[in-house]
Amino acid sequence: MKRILLIEDDAALVDVLSLAFEDAGHAVLRAHDGLDGLRRIERDVPDLVISDVNMPRLDGFSLCRRLREAKNLVPIVLLTSRDAEIDQALGLELGADDYVVKPFSTRVLLARVNALLRRQEIRAGSPNARRVVAVGALDLDPERLEARYRGAPITVTLTEFRLLEALAARPGVVFSRDRLLDLARGDDSTVDVRLVDTYVRRLRRKIEAIDPAFERIETVIGAGYRWREPGA
Repeated sequence: MKRILLIEDDAALVDVLSLAFEDAGHAVLRAHDGLDGLRRIERDVPDLVISDVNMPRLDGFSLCRRLREAKNLVPIVLLTSRDAEIDQALGLELGADDYVVKPFSTRVLLARVNALLRRQEIRAGSPNARRVVAVGALDLDPERLEARYRGAPITVTLTEFRLLEALAARPGVVFSRDRLLDLARGDDSTVDVRLVDTYVRRLRRKIEAIDPAFERIETVIGAGYRWREPGA
């Protein structure tokens, strides 16, 4: 049984979502605003957080920022009523793992959540989980979801880790945005493939903070992205 924290000030929506998640076998925790949600995360350590963006006292974007700055990598799904690409990109830039636009199907939200939880379980229980991917200066530990570049830790979300692993494990191979999105998210939900650009931009920025000369993630115009082989 996984513990899901719902941070939402619409009591009717919380009741509907709680029933759906409990029917699916999850334990549901509730918080009525962002600050209350932040306290529940620190106290109750949920397996996943679902938060509305437009929250009293502390909005969903600020919640993401605070958690990631504190190195808390709990998976976060944002709910937003504004179907604008800038909102979606901003949520991912700040460290959210996924977003769902209102109005949404409870079934779709449950599928997104289960996909995130399933990826965590696969990483923890896979026979290959202890295999460390080492490509040049990059080290990836799939079991611990830890990434290091030149020995320095990179704070990554689950989605970022999967995307980085997909690229680095196959140097020189060009991945389309569709393929990277499939590898990074692991579900069949329909989202804008251009969000891959946001994930890549965020990864580049994090690694460049360690090595300003970093340029291993290469954009292949009209095709996608690849991890440049040494000497390429």
